[in-house]
Amino acid sequence: MNHPFRHPAFSWTRIAVLLLVGTTAPSFASAQSSPDSVRAEVARLAALVDSLSREVARLQERGQEEEATDALADLRAAAAAAAAAGGAPSTTQDENQEFVGRQRSLQALNPEISVNSDVFAHINKDDTDEDNFFAREFEISIISNLDPYSRAKVFLSRHIEGGEFSPFADGDHGHGHAEEGGGGFAVEEGYIEWVSLPGGTSLKVGKFFQQFGQMNRWHGHALPFQTRSLPHLAFVGAESLAQTGASMHWLAPFSPLGGTYEATVELTRSENETLFGESGRLSVLTHLNGFWNLSSSVDFDLGASWLNGSYEDEEHFMDRNLYGLEAALNWSPPGQSRYRGLTLRGGVMALEGLVSHEENDDHDDHDDDDHDDEDHDDEDDEEGFERAIGYWGLGEVRLSQNWLAGVRFDRTENPEDPTETAWLFSPTLTWWQSEYVRLRAEYDLVGRSFETVRQGRFLFQVTFAMGPHKHETY
Repeated sequence: MNHPFRHPAFSWTRIAVLLLVGTTAPSFASAQSSPDSVRAEVARLAALVDSLSREVARLQERGQEEEATDALADLRAAAAAAAAAGGAPSTTQDENQEFVGRQRSLQALNPEISVNSDVFAHINKDDTDEDNFFAREFEISIISNLDPYSRAKVFLSRHIEGGEFSPFADGDHGHGHAEEGGGGFAVEEGYIEWVSLPGGTSLKVGKFFQQFGQMNRWHGHALPFQTRSLPHLAFVGAESLAQTGASMHWLAPFSPLGGTYEATVELTRSENETLFGESGRLSVLTHLNGFWNLSSSVDFDLGASWLNGSYEDEEHFMDRNLYGLEAALNWSPPGQSRYRGLTLRGGVMALEGLVSHEENDDHDDHDDDDHDDEDHDDEDDEEGFERAIGYWGLGEVRLSQNWLAGVRFDRTENPEDPTETAWLFSPTLTWWQSEYVRLRAEYDLVGRSFETVRQGRFLFQVTFAMGPHKHETY
C-alpha cells in the first residue's frame, strides 16, 4: 500500500504551490473587500497553516524529516507572503477616515421659532379704579426658507383686549386677531414669498401687513411708542392694516439722484371693518418709496401710498380712498451708532369717503318719520366727497447704548365728523436691557375739541423676545 505523501503526484513542492495559490488569490480579493471580510480570510488561512503544521510534524515523526522541513519552510513563507499582501487590515485607512453624523443636518429643516410679548400697565388719574395691568399680546413667529426660491412666515398672536386708546370715543376700534375675552391664538400674518423673481421682483401670497407707509408693517411690540399714530387709529384702527391677497414688489434697477427706488402693488380682499365696513370686495394698494444716503451717517426715506376700496353697510355703498405720505430721517454716526443716534419720522394721512354714523342714526329716525329714501341717498353722496386729514411726527434720540428718549405729537380729524379733532402728545423714556428686553415709560396727554378736559395717563411697557427673531421692523 502506497502512502499518499509518497505518491509522485503529491510532493511537498506541490503542496506549497497549492497553498501559495490559495493564499495569494484571497489577497487580491482582500484589496477590494471590507476590513471585516479581510480579517475573516486571515483567520481562515491561519487555521489552515496550523493544520498543515501538525501534518508536517506527524511526517517528521515517521522519518521523512527532510521533506517535511522543506514543506514547512514553504508553508511559512506562503503564509507570510499572504499576510504582507493585504491580509492584515490597513490602520492608515482607519486613521484617515472621517465619520459624519447626519442626524444634525435634520435640524436645519426645522423652522425658526420665536416668541414676542408685550405687557404694560397704565394709570389714569381720572379713573384710578380701571384695569391697570394687561398682558396685551403674545406672538409666536415661525419662519422658514422652503427652498432656494421661496420662504414662509407665520405669526400667531393672542391679543388680550384692554387699555386700547381711542382718539374720539371709548370702545373697540380693534379688529383682526382680537378675540372676545382674550380668545386664543389667531393668524396675524401667514404668507409665502418668492424673493428672487426675474426683473428684481418678488411675490407674496397670503395674509400680511400691507405696505401702507413705512410703519404699518411693524408689529405692535416693535413700535417706538405704545400705540400707532393717531390718524392710523382713527382711519384704520388699533391694529395694523392686514388683509389677504397678493403683493408684488419691484426694486428699480436704476438710481437717479443717487437713490434706491421700489414699488409695491397689492390686491387684497377688503377685511378691515373700520375702512371698508362689511364689504368683501377687492381693494388695491399702491406704494412708491425712495431711499437716499445723504452722507456716511445720514439717510432719508420718503414714501407715498394709496389704498382704494369700497365701504359697504346696510345703508351705504361708496368708494373709499386712503392716502398716505411718510418720511424718515436717520442720523447714525459711523463707529458710534450704538451710543449716538437720532431718528425723525412724520407723515400725513387722508381718508376720502366718510360715513357719519350719527347721521345714520338720524336717518333711521327720519325713516321712522316716513322720510323717503331718495333724500338719504343724496346725503350719502355728499358724505362720500368729504375728507378727513391727520398728521403725526415723532423723534427719538439715543442717549447711550441702553437709553433712548422720544417725543411725538399727532393730530387728526374724526372720520365720522371732520369738525371734531383730537391731538396726542407723548414723551417717552426707553431702556434696552439687552436686544431681547425693553422697558419703556410713556405719558400720553390727549386733547379733544369736543371736551374741555384733557386726559392723561402714565404707561409702563415691557416687551421681551425669545428666539432668533425679535421685534421685526422690516
